[in-house]
Amino acid sequence: MKQTIYPRLNETVYSERLESGLTVLVSQRPGYRKAYAFFAVNYGGMDYEYRLDGTPERSPEGVAHFLEHKLFDMPEGNVLQSLSAKGASVNAFTGSSMTAYHFECAEHFFPNLRTLLTFVTTPYFTQQSVAKEQGIIAQEIRMIADRPGWRVYYNLLQTLYQKHPLRTSVAGSEASIARITPAVLRQCHSAFYRPENMILCVAGDVDPEQVAAIARMVVQSAKGSAAGRLEIQEPPTAAEPSTITQSMPIASPTFLAGFKFSPAADDLLRQSLVGDLAGDLLCGASSPLYQQLYREGLIDRGFGVSFEAQPGAAFLVLGGDSPDPERVARAVLEEGERLRREGIPEETFRRTLRSCYGSRVGALDSFEHTCVQLARSHFQGCDYLRFPELYDQLTKEEVLAFLSEAMQPERMACSVLTPLEQTTEKEPQLS
Repeated sequence: MKQTIYPRLNETVYSERLESGLTVLVSQRPGYRKAYAFFAVNYGGMDYEYRLDGTPERSPEGVAHFLEHKLFDMPEGNVLQSLSAKGASVNAFTGSSMTAYHFECAEHFFPNLRTLLTFVTTPYFTQQSVAKEQGIIAQEIRMIADRPGWRVYYNLLQTLYQKHPLRTSVAGSEASIARITPAVLRQCHSAFYRPENMILCVAGDVDPEQVAAIARMVVQSAKGSAAGRLEIQEPPTAAEPSTITQSMPIASPTFLAGFKFSPAADDLLRQSLVGDLAGDLLCGASSPLYQQLYREGLIDRGFGVSFEAQPGAAFLVLGGDSPDPERVARAVLEEGERLRREGIPEETFRRTLRSCYGSRVGALDSFEHTCVQLARSHFQGCDYLRFPELYDQLTKEEVLAFLSEAMQPERMACSVLTPLEQTTEKEPQLS
């Protein structure tokens, strides 16, 4: 296996692309008792439209999430029981563009790894089990629809984006999952769950060669045609550059504001670093604007800002509880204009950059975080662990150019939830 040393991070990663096409990455952590395995596919909730043999295909919304649930089923029963019996803490998640299955354990790591690789690559669906899962996921969809955090987020995406599939919930809708059949699941598994479209990331004090050997033994080359992700042409402006408001049974108003960016054509990691740095300079906890809004009682300690990027989409999102969300959003726009006009003091820039850098270094203590970032950056075509060198290159001018692109009213949308007794200005139509 290839060994790559990252001296500034004290990290050593072993990598190999197997004959099947599967990429294996091992972050070796000597001296740790627990080990963590993360098996991910470059396929998520946004991929309900795709190409197969050059032909456009469409599956019901929510298939990626449905597959995540169903792959734990094997002819001999649910694999959760066998993994738990060997001391593994196992889970899975489906995001917009990635689905992942993972476990952590202190003993029996390699038998558990074999089980993980086997069940994820072995589709087993019956009509009876699919019908049962439809009822379970329908209940889950109803539950998450009542969560303010979910509602305010998807209202924002539907207001910010005109046609990008991020607008659609990863779980789909009750109507869409009712159209899922075993044949649909088999087709999507065959099209996306292919070794060349997957990655195995492991962190811990384990033998990298043994990890690769087990992956080589279990994961075989795929037959049939691979799916292609559609290229999405999204206009640069917000779908509805305004505020969308909805009432829910909550104690106080809460909101999210989003600013739409054009996703980087090449270096997505660099854009993410710049985005996080720009967000902190704009309204992070140590920024002048944050302190002003906090003193005025317009935000509380729950207020936050982050940069998010998915295939074909990138946006800066900020928000939290506020008695006057639109006033906060206007203040952020005005602060963006002030920074572009007056510039960023050198000391402020360096302090914020060091803070962002330190947060990323500290997060690598988490095996899960390390594996998630390694997998996500691999699918984006970059190496996450080179972020120290990128931070060395970032400039104030790059951050100001970033803010200048999207800190415009026509690229902004705001999603607000108000307590039920307040009157809504516009009820959203959710798709």
